[in-house]
Amino acid sequence: MSSSLVETVDIKAPVAVAWSLWSDVTQWPKFLSHVQRVDPIDERRFAWQLSLPGAEKRFVAELTEVVTEDRIAWRTTEGVHHAGVVTFHRLDYTSSRVALQIEYDPQGFIEHLGALTNLDSALTNYDLGEFQKLAELTAASGGPRTV
Repeated sequence: MSSSLVETVDIKAPVAVAWSLWSDVTQWPKFLSHVQRVDPIDERRFAWQLSLPGAEKRFVAELTEVVTEDRIAWRTTEGVHHAGVVTFHRLDYTSSRVALQIEYDPQGFIEHLGALTNLDSALTNYDLGEFQKLAELTAASGGPRTV
């Protein structure tokens, strides 16, 4: 059984700020609540360590597409089966929309339960809300606008 998530968030920050934060792996644990750490292996691959309810997960993901200020796509190469894309959309000069799509194969009881009860969707929405706060704070403080 494969599961799919599609979530969006509107942010009071330019696309450049949202892109800068999301494209920097050191920022991910700040807004992805289940991510303990992400370690770059090389230019395109990253080792992830997650802490999920009832499970610790480790996997390697590789970037499959990177279009500056537009999209970042990835898929796993080791560990869990997972693929996704995050896209960045300019709403106007000071706001943007971030859309996240994830496809994954739930493993074990907890992950199947999360998919069936939409707990995975709730967690994704929470994480996007944390990203929204970080991006808006960064934009308000005149933070990074480019990578």
